Amino acid sequence: MTEPLATRQRSLRAAMDALDRPWPPPPSVGVYAEERELFRLLQNMLEELLIHKPDDPIQYMIDHLKQNNDDAPRICVLGPPASGKTTAAVWLCKHLDAIRISQETLLLQERLALTKEAKAYKERKEKIPNALWANLIRERLSNVDCIKQGWILEGFPENQEQAWMLQSSGIIPRHVVVLYAPDTVLIERSSGKRLDPLTEEVYHTTFDWPSDPLVQQRLVKPEDLSEQEMSRKLLEYHRNFPGIFQLYQKVLKSINADQPSVDVLSQVLTYVQTRHRSAAPFTPRILFCGPPGSGKSLQAALIAQKYGVVNICCGQLLKEAVADKTKLGELVKPYIDNGYPVPDNLVMKILAKRLNALDCVTNGWVLSGFPRDIEQGEQLQKSHIIPNRYHTVFRPAPTPEIQARLRQNPKDKEENIEKRVEIYCRNVKELEEFYEDAFYVNADQDPHIIFEFIESCVIRPLPSKKIKNPVINKDDKN
Repeated sequence: MTEPLATRQRSLRAAMDALDRPWPPPPSVGVYAEERELFRLLQNMLEELLIHKPDDPIQYMIDHLKQNNDDAPRICVLGPPASGKTTAAVWLCKHLDAIRISQETLLLQERLALTKEAKAYKERKEKIPNALWANLIRERLSNVDCIKQGWILEGFPENQEQAWMLQSSGIIPRHVVVLYAPDTVLIERSSGKRLDPLTEEVYHTTFDWPSDPLVQQRLVKPEDLSEQEMSRKLLEYHRNFPGIFQLYQKVLKSINADQPSVDVLSQVLTYVQTRHRSAAPFTPRILFCGPPGSGKSLQAALIAQKYGVVNICCGQLLKEAVADKTKLGELVKPYIDNGYPVPDNLVMKILAKRLNALDCVTNGWVLSGFPRDIEQGEQLQKSHIIPNRYHTVFRPAPTPEIQARLRQNPKDKEENIEKRVEIYCRNVKELEEFYEDAFYVNADQDPHIIFEFIESCVIRPLPSKKIKNPVINKDDKN
């Protein structure tokens, strides 16, 4: 019997409508882009093109990729006189294998074309023009060692005009460290400052005197260290700093230099090794782990409500499949009705189908209740379902309060609770090793405090060169 024309037309329209709908990209696409930081790579190349405006953009991008220096340090260390800029810059260079650039080192670079001109001003005791300093720095930073290893720019820019000149030349620091201390402390430091002309390291007669007698003999007193001259320099610094702060405030961190040098250097290194928040498109894929009663469901619901991600509880997802009478739901139903664990292969099929749906791919998701052991974690990974935020709500041994909360649910019998807790404790160690980058959260506190901590972990940038996969592991309560 021939199908009616109207029916064929409706079928054709339905097929055409299906073609017009957006097709969700495979989950592996997002994972690949994050792992290889494609957005940051393209963003860096676009910035370089707009700054340098090469005649041949394609060749310029090829050369840029060959240099492979996007992670090279680009740091400015600023601060008033005697704040410890040289000490911090020298120390950073040793730890990061970068090139230190200061006014003193620039004047020693005989091979630079502008060095003689700058020295002439110095010999005449005239102030070297801002434009000359900027051009000298640009010439030095164009050398191969600075391009490959990165650079630490010490004490420059000194004012907003110099900062603008650097930016117009494409010299844009990724981190700006500003050391500060009370003027009285700086004046006291200045009077005891000594310089090793061989290593360019700075010492102090009171706070940091070298133990090596040979170094002691080499030390010299820097010029212009009278209290009057120091006060003049401090006044000039305080007058110029607001303009610099305005320009660099998004990448600038102020560090108190009036504390032990070890603490100062540690804070400086920690900051310059952090990565600023990326403008890359970010689709949250959040995983909550934790024992029964630790509050995974509540925290997942709060995250989903605030950020519009899809909240997926594995147990609830299985029940929905049974209620909807899907083919997989019919296979799962006997296990749920009889209280048996659902086989991992069935769980993975239902879970993968849901996580690959358009709303999850577009808006992101927060998953709880799976995986419960390392085998399930490996199956997730093989299915290209890779979280980019893991949170472990941590209490290795659940407290009596957790178990009391569990018993409040009439569906939970005491023996079932004890069995679930025992299964969790048996598998938690391997899961922690598998998700080694998890954020651990003490869930035995107010739910809103827990949420604030989890939220800070979800939205903050990861401080590593490669995208890592953090997990939320909950061991206490929501």
